[in-house]
Amino acid sequence: MDSVNYKAILTVTFTLFAIIDIIGSIPILISIKNKVGGIREFRVTLISGSLMILFLFLGEPILNVLGLDVKSFAVAGSIVIFILGLEMVLGVEFFKSDDDVKAATLVPLAFPLIAGSGTLTTIMSLKANYKEVTILIAILLNLLVIYIVLKSLARLSKLLGQSGLIAIRKFFGVILLAIAIKIFASNAAGLFQHMQ
Repeated sequence: MDSVNYKAILTVTFTLFAIIDIIGSIPILISIKNKVGGIREFRVTLISGSLMILFLFLGEPILNVLGLDVKSFAVAGSIVIFILGLEMVLGVEFFKSDDDVKAATLVPLAFPLIAGSGTLTTIMSLKANYKEVTILIAILLNLLVIYIVLKSLARLSKLLGQSGLIAIRKFFGVILLAIAIKIFASNAAGLFQHMQ
């Protein structure tokens, strides 16, 4: 297993963890759970994971149909990640979806909240810098964390408190800003050379 780069797995895992922001979503998750009357934790995890894995392997063919390459998408993705980081640090909402509690539990949770556009864009952006197997392992590790968090919502909310949740959100926001700059820097130069 010499080909396994543990540092890369850790970086990608933390990147996705910061983007998904399952800890920062605890107040929204509790609100949805109370209004809907419960969350099917395993099904939510399974569907959000399927979306991420599907986008990991089929994202590139979709881009090819649109006439785009991974570097272009990575640069665009880095801008989205940068804005998400700013949102977390400054406490403003750019990409907030409506909390549609009347819809099925899976719709507000699995798609917009966990495997949303930010997460799917990040997965494609990371493909420009990391191997698919590294990203796949990172996705699976995040799914494990998502399942545990969904199972322990009430306890985590009491444990962290409101100030704890805000602190975690800001901390991961700064990490996202740094990651966005790294992805942009490593792909933008090659993109501009390719255009000349």
